[in-house]
Amino acid sequence: MIKAADIGIDLGTTNIVVYIKGKGIIIKEPAVIAYDRDEEKIKACGAEAASMIGRTPGNVSAIMPLRDGVISDYVMTEYLLRYFIRKAIGHRGFLKPRIVIAVPARTTDVERRAVKEAAYQAGAKDVYTVESAAAAAVGAGLDISKAAGNMVVDIGGGTTDIAVISLGDTVASASIPIGGNAFTEAIIRFVRKNHLIFIGEQTAENVKKSIGYAWPHKEEKFMEIKGRNVFSGLPGKVMLSSFELVEPLQETGNRLADAVANVIEQTTPEIATDIQKRGIVLTGGGTLLRGVEEAITRRTGIFAVTAENPASCTALGTARYLQVIDE
Repeated sequence: MIKAADIGIDLGTTNIVVYIKGKGIIIKEPAVIAYDRDEEKIKACGAEAASMIGRTPGNVSAIMPLRDGVISDYVMTEYLLRYFIRKAIGHRGFLKPRIVIAVPARTTDVERRAVKEAAYQAGAKDVYTVESAAAAAVGAGLDISKAAGNMVVDIGGGTTDIAVISLGDTVASASIPIGGNAFTEAIIRFVRKNHLIFIGEQTAENVKKSIGYAWPHKEEKFMEIKGRNVFSGLPGKVMLSSFELVEPLQETGNRLADAVANVIEQTTPEIATDIQKRGIVLTGGGTLLRGVEEAITRRTGIFAVTAENPASCTALGTARYLQVIDE
């Protein structure tokens, strides 16, 4: 007898990661929809839609239905979930799966119900939600069931979820609208202000990945980028240095580090001591920016380390949650 597939979903602002029981992570694509306003029709989803950003006619919009980790467009979120769920289960589409969805800690009960309803509408049999920071901690290999403080900082595209967990429960947490997108936007603003060149998100993202540092470093790197001159509107190019990008990226990194420090200050002395011994575990795609670990370590005085496969930790944590349901 064919069984329905259990599915874990990391519902991120920038990317959606899908885990399927028995197969592992099978989908990681941008949370984007290309929508034709003239025809009132969806043209593409995921990676295909993302490739259209900045290259579509005026009547086609690239819609990101999740903003700052919460649903901003319910209809489009439902469609996006349906698209990824059906893509995940393939020929098993006639069977309704159980689904676990990781959501930001500051998601309200109303928003959680909206997420669950969207999943039901997309074809789920049962839907569960779990806080993304807790899922990320489990996915990173932390044992959060013991009476000891574990701190995880899950840096996503639109938000960063910070949590201190002990005995399987969150003892202090925060969710802030600072993530990988904030660093990308800082690069866009810097290039426009200092080089009078307007660049798009994809170019800025490439710059961030190639020569971006959120903390001073020794080896200078260079990258030539192309964009549009702010005044003439004509194509232009400029050579960027990794040294000059430190200031705008470090400013954003310091704001994130301040939020981490504020959460630590909410804990008891015993929990704070546990964190000091165990360190701070970083997860999420935003941790891949060089210098983030250093910014948090310098601000808190506690060693910060990036988990293995940080962008996949939350989805892997939902997989563990599915196992707990069966125990």
